[in-house]
Amino acid sequence: MTLTRRLWLLGALVPALATLGALVAAGMLFRYDLEASLDRALLAQAAVESVSLFDGPGQKVHLHMGVSPLVEQVRPFAPQGQLFGPDGRLVMHYPPLLEGESDTDSFIPGDPREPPSFSTRVLPDGTRLREVVVNVRSPHGERYALRLSALMAQVDGSVRSYYRMAFSMATVTGLLLLVLQTFLARRLGRRLGAITRHLTLLREGDFSQKPTPDGSEDEIGQLREVLAEATDKLRGAREAQDRLIADAAHELRTPLTLMRTRMDLVLRRERDAEELRASFREARGEVERLAVLASELLDLAAAGRGEWDRKKADLAEVVLQAVEGARAEAEERGLLIRLESPGREEAWFDPGGMRQALDNLLTNAIKFSPKGGEIRVRLWRAPGGLRISVADDGPGIPPGEREAVFAPFRRLRGEVPGAGLGLPIVREVARRHGGRVWVDPETGRGAELVMELPGGLAA
Repeated sequence: MTLTRRLWLLGALVPALATLGALVAAGMLFRYDLEASLDRALLAQAAVESVSLFDGPGQKVHLHMGVSPLVEQVRPFAPQGQLFGPDGRLVMHYPPLLEGESDTDSFIPGDPREPPSFSTRVLPDGTRLREVVVNVRSPHGERYALRLSALMAQVDGSVRSYYRMAFSMATVTGLLLLVLQTFLARRLGRRLGAITRHLTLLREGDFSQKPTPDGSEDEIGQLREVLAEATDKLRGAREAQDRLIADAAHELRTPLTLMRTRMDLVLRRERDAEELRASFREARGEVERLAVLASELLDLAAAGRGEWDRKKADLAEVVLQAVEGARAEAEERGLLIRLESPGREEAWFDPGGMRQALDNLLTNAIKFSPKGGEIRVRLWRAPGGLRISVADDGPGIPPGEREAVFAPFRRLRGEVPGAGLGLPIVREVARRHGGRVWVDPETGRGAELVMELPGGLAA
């Protein structure tokens, strides 16, 4: 079912039918209320007439309706009155019968102690009458029956007028709802169509365009904003992926080219055993370089997937293990590692990923520290969350390169070995934990890298 038909059904037809049903139910209650009011009016008139039937001269029976000074004014809507004697014959009739007109109706009076009885009678011409019968005892002990009848034409006319107005209002309301829902359906269709077309472009790998602008701030407008933000991130991820692939291809091509060149030189002429061993050693060095590069690429890919086992653990213990693991290499280079950490700092994190990030930070600091230098590792709780910093006494990072060092294959100094993927892995680990990493610009000497985990990770 299309959006337009669904809105027609749920936004126009169903409300119109529900309104019509409510109006019909209200009409039934309206008729019931009018009939109840008519019954009360008949009962009140019967009560007045029944207590004054025999108050005339000589206690002669009579109806007061016929002698009222307002008889002409109330004649159009006043009830008819009939008084039946003990033998059931008609004694009196209001309005009076015309000359030559007779009423053969009869009614045997009942027990005066019985309550008034109501009934509805339909005349041969289809006219409906509402009647009330009251049994009365005369001062001489005779039984009489007073029957008052009121035409229900006024009630029926009022109900018919109500239904005409109600159905007219329901029809107009339904048409207005139909027009309104058609307008809304077309507008929503255009907005959702723009989002669908944009998603089709994303499915085809085109991240160059933004969703069509949407001035509304409703849920669809918010969806458009989220989609625009996701498109920007996908575009950035695609560009970063393309750069990573290009840089990785360049890094892989360099050792492969060197290996092929050395092999070509060896194959040009006969070589003695020592020359062959030297060529193989050089080729093995390039193979080890490729292995390190491949390993770091796999580490970067694993960090990006975020397939980790986050659990509640002691972050201080993980930092201590990383420091102890780096001491041997640091001592070989004549370096001292100093740790400043609380006794225990529990948080929710992935111990394996965090250990890898700390190892990369420490390896990076060991590479750039001069012999006899000091590496300072610190863990503390800051207002934004938990922070870990690793500082060294090396040459430092120029201000213009403090963001670039976290890009893959970005090396500041060519003579330092490495593929340039250590810090990108650190950034990816921090990002997957909802945190960040940066170079502290206030360090007076060397470089200090700070990794922050958000406060929500704390236990």
